Amino acid sequence: MSIIKYAAVIGGGVIGAGWVSRLIENGVDVAIYDPAEDAMEKVEAVLKNSRYAYGKLISAPRAKEGSISFKDSIAAAVPGAELIIESVPERLDIKQSVYAEIEQSADTDAIIASSTSGIMPSDLQAKMSNPERLLVAHPFNPVYLLPLVELVGGKSTSMDTINRAREIYTSVGMHPLHVKKEIEAFIADRLLEAIWRESLWLVKDGIATTQDVDDAVRFGFGLRYAQMGVFDTYRVAGGEAGMRHFMAQFGPCLKWPWTRLMDVPEFTDELVDLIAGQSDEQSGHMTIREMERIRDDNLIAILHGLKGNDWGAGQALGKYESHLLEAANDD
Repeated sequence: MSIIKYAAVIGGGVIGAGWVSRLIENGVDVAIYDPAEDAMEKVEAVLKNSRYAYGKLISAPRAKEGSISFKDSIAAAVPGAELIIESVPERLDIKQSVYAEIEQSADTDAIIASSTSGIMPSDLQAKMSNPERLLVAHPFNPVYLLPLVELVGGKSTSMDTINRAREIYTSVGMHPLHVKKEIEAFIADRLLEAIWRESLWLVKDGIATTQDVDDAVRFGFGLRYAQMGVFDTYRVAGGEAGMRHFMAQFGPCLKWPWTRLMDVPEFTDELVDLIAGQSDEQSGHMTIREMERIRDDNLIAILHGLKGNDWGAGQALGKYESHLLEAANDD
């Protein structure tokens, strides 16, 4: 179970609702503020998926689910919250205005965590009265299944905030990765941006369709990356001589013009139509909710397989279940 009891989530979109799912699954009571008229409906749709997923994922006794309450203002949501998660649109001015409202009503020791996927935390905290308690805690969709959360502090973020956040996220089954040097888009999204940009070129230039690109990933290196990442994958590729041999053998290839990563394809209506049309042809026969359920089932199977080998993300799941067993035995 979580080491905190009460949290506030500002913004109930896909990421915000994912945070709600993970928190209540760990016994945390959550207050939600989102001004959208359909916010409750959207959150409930994610909760339906997350409850189904946890029923298949977890073999240990699950915590008693935390409560959910929708509030009509930030001022009503944040008092008493030990963790305040901001998951509003990716605009600096909007986020800074949210922090101003949070600081007016939040407890002085509350951690404020932004779910931003790329804005520098120093920019986020620039107008705050107490910037030392803000950090970026960037998750990955679906938040309730994927354990990685990138923790990034700004120039004013205290080490105490980083350490407390690490303990909180670990207690809800996540793998906190402390990004020790502030940089736009952090680590994982910079890697994703590289493959996304190259993928757009391959489709735009008629070399591959959207399905060809997806097949190249899911039938090939994506399976290796899911359990070994980048560098261990290439270490193995070097044979008994390891990474040094791999670098010596393939290092010269880096000078060859294999990729177009330094160029950005022009974002035209024609490119959008091409990508969207191929994507519709590829998977338009399924609803997004159906695709989410398939995604979750596949992730659960992969996580179970990795847990059986005590490897990668499966280690995070194993530690989380051990934590749940200990909590159940203490009750």
